[in-house]
Amino acid sequence: MAAQKITGRENELQILENLLHAKEAELLAIYGRRRVGKTFLIKNFYGPQMIFSCTGLLNGTTKAQLFNFSRQLESWFPDKKIAFAPATWQEAFLQLKDCIVSVKHNNKKVIFFDELPWLESHKSNFLSFFGYFWNNFAVSRPDIIVVICGSAASWIIDKVVNNKGGLHNRITQRIRLLPFTLKETQAYLQHRNIHLEHYQLLQLYMVMGGIPAYLNGIQRGKSAAQNIETICFSKDGVLTNEFDNLYAALFNSAEKHVQVIQALAKKHKGLTRSELLLAARLVTGGRITTVLTELTESGFIEKTYPFAKKEKESLYRLSDEFSLFYFKFMYKQPAVEKGQWLARQSTPSYVSWCGYAFESICLKHVQQIKMAMQIGGLQTKGVSWLKTGTGSVSGAQIDLLIDRADHMINICEIKFSAHPYTITKKYAAELRNKIMSFRQETKTTRQLVLTFITTYGLADNIYKEQLVEQEVTMEALFI
Repeated sequence: MAAQKITGRENELQILENLLHAKEAELLAIYGRRRVGKTFLIKNFYGPQMIFSCTGLLNGTTKAQLFNFSRQLESWFPDKKIAFAPATWQEAFLQLKDCIVSVKHNNKKVIFFDELPWLESHKSNFLSFFGYFWNNFAVSRPDIIVVICGSAASWIIDKVVNNKGGLHNRITQRIRLLPFTLKETQAYLQHRNIHLEHYQLLQLYMVMGGIPAYLNGIQRGKSAAQNIETICFSKDGVLTNEFDNLYAALFNSAEKHVQVIQALAKKHKGLTRSELLLAARLVTGGRITTVLTELTESGFIEKTYPFAKKEKESLYRLSDEFSLFYFKFMYKQPAVEKGQWLARQSTPSYVSWCGYAFESICLKHVQQIKMAMQIGGLQTKGVSWLKTGTGSVSGAQIDLLIDRADHMINICEIKFSAHPYTITKKYAAELRNKIMSFRQETKTTRQLVLTFITTYGLADNIYKEQLVEQEVTMEALFI
């Protein structure tokens, strides 16, 4: 099968290219959430050099995994007579070693283990014998690149990258494959001859993020609203039943993971660990630390550190676009009849979701925002700020603070709108109060710059003229 074009992934492609020119054996760990394109990247880049690959079976027994491994050996090495089907992973890796030795050319040889966590079935000792295979054979072969891959990112990190046994410090390169940026998403769709304006692309990204497998469902000639209706609500839509499989395929006993996601979907500002435990009805201990780590490493949630706050006041936020959309519009919701998704876009629930989803996307594209502000090379910290209100004093929240090394702070307001956003008299008063509260609460002496990040910019009026010092539109997110 001919290799397909790889869109984006410039940094990752450079890493993969560098490994081809390395003077020693390489052990690459690539991980990232389900359907983000890990297998596609490896097989299409290393296709000419690949001499063996094996994919783990979800919930497969050791016997089933070994049988599958044996069939893959026979497929990749048809001229090599396999004497017997391996009964253990020790026998399996001895057979793999013999097959590799039979390849006589001196070019780089790639061995690919896909969905590695699934290969490590109960009491199989797969990792032990994999470590032995690497340490006693592959590491001495400068012509070999071993690639291990998995969607359970935290498993890869805990069991392989941070392994305390035979694989300790053996990983020579790692890639955490993230979803496409907006720029990569646009390029990916253009490669499929789908050309959409930035506002349409933004709406699609707000639902499915930059997950290539999700983006494959987008049809040419349809608006964002039409595509969302088909992809998420039609009987055979790509995402209609995705949530039921998403977490179960990544985590063992995924009930607690889903409870955390559902709790965070209801609190846009985020939750502290103690607040999250209460909202999700979870108890301290009970694997909660592991659950939070797994969700963070897999890219579903993120841990943020509000300005001038202590570690215990750090917040967890839901960062996965599809999970947020699912709980907002798909979970226990009445079915959307054909053509009715547009009608929902006038509801307060939709407007609220748009605001948070756009804010989340901006937080993922802070570097692009900095470039638009011409501070791309400046050392900064992107944080949020929250002042909890009391009975007599109102609270205040700042979506994004860009704390700069040149002793300035951009106070960023993020607003999603289908037209230029208008600052009203009431909102102008809220902005003044917010800036004053931030100054008093933090006692900062830095220059504060009120910056608006919007879709189509701000409508001209006296409040914009008096308050706003810098503007960034959605065009900057596609840099």
